Amino acid sequence: MRIRMLVQMPPGGLRNGEPWPAEGEEAEIPTGEALHLVASGVAEEVSDAPARRRIKRKEGDG
Repeated sequence: MRIRMLVQMPPGGLRNGEPWPAEGEEAEIPTGEALHLVASGVAEEVSDAPARRRIKRKEGDG
């Protein structure tokens, strides 16, 4: 599962012997671990779908 880190992990912190991705970086993490990180607010899921753009409406438009 692809995630984006929302926080910076403590200096020297390791995940399976490797440094954690930095805040804002994306990483491929096993699904169970990724779901735990997302549920705890440490990371967010990154979708493969292109981001949807919001259409800004002018004032007075429905």
